[in-house]
Amino acid sequence: MTALNNSPLADRIRPLSFNDFLGQEEIIGPKTLLRRAIEIDQLPSMIFWGPPGSGKTTLAFIIAQQTKSDFHQLSAVNTGLKQLREIIKTAENNKKNDKKTILFIDEIHRWNKAQQDALLPYVEKGVIILIGATTENPSFEIIGALLSRCRVFVLKQLNQEQLVKIIKSALKDKKKGLGMFKIKMDEKTINLLSQMSNGDARTALNVLEYAVFSQNTLEKKIIEINLETIKQAFQKSYLFYDKNGEEHYNIISALHKSMRGSDANASLYWLARMIEAGEDPLYIARRLIRFASEDIGLSNSKALEQAVAAYQACHFIGLPECNIILAQTVVYMAKCKKSNDLYVAYEKAANDVKTYGNLPVPLHIRNAPTKLMKKLGYGKGYKYSPDYDYEEKQEYLPDKLKNRKYLK
Repeated sequence: MTALNNSPLADRIRPLSFNDFLGQEEIIGPKTLLRRAIEIDQLPSMIFWGPPGSGKTTLAFIIAQQTKSDFHQLSAVNTGLKQLREIIKTAENNKKNDKKTILFIDEIHRWNKAQQDALLPYVEKGVIILIGATTENPSFEIIGALLSRCRVFVLKQLNQEQLVKIIKSALKDKKKGLGMFKIKMDEKTINLLSQMSNGDARTALNVLEYAVFSQNTLEKKIIEINLETIKQAFQKSYLFYDKNGEEHYNIISALHKSMRGSDANASLYWLARMIEAGEDPLYIARRLIRFASEDIGLSNSKALEQAVAAYQACHFIGLPECNIILAQTVVYMAKCKKSNDLYVAYEKAANDVKTYGNLPVPLHIRNAPTKLMKKLGYGKGYKYSPDYDYEEKQEYLPDKLKNRKYLK
């Protein structure tokens, strides 16, 4: 037995009205400006930014159902300027007839600068109302001129309670969901599915559908979905961790700040998030080397030795064996006494370099390998430190920075 059509479950049961939409109350709740704008069909150009499965595309579908405007949809993955020009031509004709045109571009961050530039003048002139959906930070992925003409709405990851409701709805829906089957699935299993889906409704529904149809639904009167079935249905890592995306930087930042705050447990958690999601261990080790000097520095010079040794060990043996080596180093860094004196001191010195430019080296500490240099006073008056038991009074900075102190 198969489903009603070949569309994935997540697409079949996609809400078409606010009554069925779960989550994002902060931006589309009954009294919000966006909800009101959708209901009266007075939309600004906007960007929906949020993690996978948080409802970006669903919101666009709800708008498509409610608007009287001419609604067009593109996926930035497999469309480009040719399709855009066709829609723009239609939109210009619509404008002559006082009809609005809405263009929804899914995964708009996949469009390059030239493609986004081509879109800009039509958004600016109001020929089209743009709705873009992206999982990436629009500040980095969408050109500034286009972004400045759009309202950005940030969608949050769905919580476990919301995912549980979505899963149960799919199990009950006899018309579009899985309600045509007799499925036995207890609360513990539903909770596991919602937890492993990591806030992504699409993942939860896709895994649920796979778990059901991987069994022989023709022969079984009752389909039992248990904890083991769900675990097997998640064939690949369910952790969201795009090595080239914002979450990559969010998690390395969390690791760095947890170590800085001397929280060894949190540091281990963020390390595990990176390793289990497939991060390059050498990348982590390089960050630990930086941390050893930036945040520990002079308080414990052996921290840098530990970090370098960890990098070498990871290079020698790789994953999965090097995970414990990284764990040892992360805990060591977290438990070390901290000092950012070196970091602050260097920033002060670098700022002086930028402010004063190429200040001349004092003559007395210049080398004088030629007679001309000696004649010009190079090295004259220099005090050789060992002769003074390293307690000589001598200025080593340029005159403009005389007596400057960078270290506490």
